[in-house]
Amino acid sequence: MATQVSPTVNGRRHSLFLRSAGALQTLTIFLQAVSAGLLLTSAYGETLHSVGARVMYGATMLYVLAAVLAWKPGGGSLRPVWHASGFLVLASAQVLLGIAHVPSLHVPLGVLMFGLSVLVLVPRRSPTHAQDHRGGDGALT
Repeated sequence: MATQVSPTVNGRRHSLFLRSAGALQTLTIFLQAVSAGLLLTSAYGETLHSVGARVMYGATMLYVLAAVLAWKPGGGSLRPVWHASGFLVLASAQVLLGIAHVPSLHVPLGVLMFGLSVLVLVPRRSPTHAQDHRGGDGALT
């Protein structure tokens, strides 16, 4: 006997997976900043930063997968797929700049990636949601 799951429940699962993957990506980027500090101060920092780069890249690929799963089955917005794909491009550039030892571009790109990944975690307010909290004169109540 097959169990039918409503599209709303399925959409919530994919949305939760997408938000979790985004949070994981943000965490791994933050840990890369920590390991970069250890790279400068300890002998094991280089190994930790190298392993962290692989984990961060994997988390970025997981974010792309989550975005595609949130979009494709339920016909959701394509915007998360574009955001995730952009992160994958930035992560690829970050890895290449790290391998090439170009810290003048590698470090600012890492800061940019962290900032953008934090922005992805901030929930968006829809225009209709903002109108719900307005009084008759248009002021927020």
